[in-house]
Amino acid sequence: MTGAIRVAVIDDHPLFREGVTRSLSEIDGFQIVAEGSTKDDAIKVVENLQPDVLLMDISMPGGGLNAIAPILEAAPSQKIVMLTVSESSDDVTAALDSGAKGYVLKGVGSKALAEIIRSVAAGESYVAPTLSARLLSSRASPAPKKSSAIAALTPREQQVLQFVASGLSNKHVARKLDLHEKTIKHHMTQIMAKLGVANRTEAAMALRDAIDERDDQ
Repeated sequence: MTGAIRVAVIDDHPLFREGVTRSLSEIDGFQIVAEGSTKDDAIKVVENLQPDVLLMDISMPGGGLNAIAPILEAAPSQKIVMLTVSESSDDVTAALDSGAKGYVLKGVGSKALAEIIRSVAAGESYVAPTLSARLLSSRASPAPKKSSAIAALTPREQQVLQFVASGLSNKHVARKLDLHEKTIKHHMTQIMAKLGVANRTEAAMALRDAIDERDDQ
């Protein structure tokens, strides 16, 4: 894609909307072509301006999720990114199934948001990492036993998880195993993805559940 990426921002919180538009305007390669605050605004913006990427909240008058279908009916190639506080798997699933290309949480930084918009404008899809693992987990049927998930980890990943579950930080685990802290962070990312959990606490709980399952057999 050549030239500036044309972006529209639809959010019913004026301060947040102004913050997003200001931040993106200050980054090279972006042009804010419209703002709005409702489902109807989103539909009209797409019909009149066809931005490269439409940033849209879920919680707003008319509902952001309800805007996706009519927008794509009128403009099938429109790229939509939901920018929201909702971490609900149901909302993520509804957005993606309806045709949204991205699902981003509002805590994202301006530079990260810019990169996400660039990737979506280039034809890629994006889901916040903390939500993607949870979404995969929620869609799995039937849910695997924790013991099976733990068994799928490599021996090194199991070793790292055991130390983490005992309360050690990445830095202390790295010292124990004579590895770089960055390596431990990489292992934890892989562990959380494989277990379908969002953080270290949930990973530790998964290990304890697996131990309980094994003891009950």
